[in-house]
Amino acid sequence: TIRDSRRDGRSARDARDAWTGEAAEIREMRETSETAEMHETAEMHETAETRGVSGGADSTLSDMDGTVAFEDVTFSYPGESQPALEGVDFTAETGEYVGVVGPTGAGKSTLLRLLLRFYHPDEGTIRIDGTDVATVSTSDLREAVGYVGQESTLLDGTVRENIAYGDHGATDAEIRAAAARANAHGFVTDLDDGYDTEVGERGVKLSGGQRQRIAIARAIVRDPAVLLLDEATSHVDNRTELYIQAGLSELIEGRTTIAIAHRLSTIRDADTILVFEDGEIRERGDHEELLATNGLYADLWRLHTGEASELSELEGDSAAPPGGGE
Repeated sequence: TIRDSRRDGRSARDARDAWTGEAAEIREMRETSETAEMHETAEMHETAETRGVSGGADSTLSDMDGTVAFEDVTFSYPGESQPALEGVDFTAETGEYVGVVGPTGAGKSTLLRLLLRFYHPDEGTIRIDGTDVATVSTSDLREAVGYVGQESTLLDGTVRENIAYGDHGATDAEIRAAAARANAHGFVTDLDDGYDTEVGERGVKLSGGQRQRIAIARAIVRDPAVLLLDEATSHVDNRTELYIQAGLSELIEGRTTIAIAHRLSTIRDADTILVFEDGEIRERGDHEELLATNGLYADLWRLHTGEASELSELEGDSAAPPGGGE
């Protein structure tokens, strides 16, 4: 049972409370990600300066392989005595898929904030292809790093314009090809005006699953060397999740990817899974290796699959919301 498997006196209730408490952290990270995605470079520089992060322009990122390294990184938020991250050390090799899991407050979202240079580490270094990201301009960093969050924000424009936002020079053929790879072309062509359909402010005329697939298509057009995924399927039904996961598989292929996961099933196939607790990496390995250790990841997996079974019994084979799974 879950209760019997808990170590060090941790209870199933403690695990459930910590895991479901993730929602507040996800919302905060989503707000950060929307700023990173939608603001112009000048505004990003201003934001960084107000937080004490220098613009950085000594180095550039070009012809990238996409290797990301955290080298003994420690960081505390201003005014906090307890480090959000402590001694974090790992490397995501070129093309490697790294999943990041753990209870709320474990430091997962802080990884993305530091990599996007909203803050600098107190100790240690973060590198992309050997270059300290602190020495790279914000514009170069944004070109190198793509982001797909839990609830992607779209511009008040057409589907075509939103996909092309990833690369303003993209041709119509490239836009359509990206949509097809993101599993979006089918529903787009069914819209009244196809790719010229207005999506409304923040994409309100589309379902959540449709907005996600447009965001994935945008990232495919952009073609970043490094991809960050933050709970990209956490608030959609199971049917829509399959469509989004298919698009993400196309996006992840051959690309260095760091994915924060709430649904553990979404990172089950990751090359490496990092299990965070209290700002430190407690476990690392692939899915099968971590289950075999019978540690924190195994506890979380049992909790996850138990909840999934309960939901399945409650929901049965209910259909997706209108437009959500098309």
